[in-house]
Amino acid sequence: MAFPPWTPTLVGSVAAVCTTGAFVPQVVRVWRLKSAGEISLTTFSVFALGTLVWLIYGLLIGSIPVVLANGVTLVLALTIVMLKVTYDRNERREPPS
Repeated sequence: MAFPPWTPTLVGSVAAVCTTGAFVPQVVRVWRLKSAGEISLTTFSVFALGTLVWLIYGLLIGSIPVVLANGVTLVLALTIVMLKVTYDRNERREPPS
């Protein structure tokens, strides 16, 4: 069975929306709680680096779904890293109750 030529782009776009969208609830949760104690800084830092490399790969092969998905995912991952660092720093500064 032959598929139309736009099929890989559609499949990649659906996958991109799912995997990128999966990070939105985590960003919202960390933002609302003003805490990222359960977040691993190492994990999200390595993930952000990997996402950056995927973004570069997407640029090199000229794949719009790969570029868009990884560009947005990189912003979300770096947002979590930034919030983690900020909230951890604030928790260390607060005097104990």
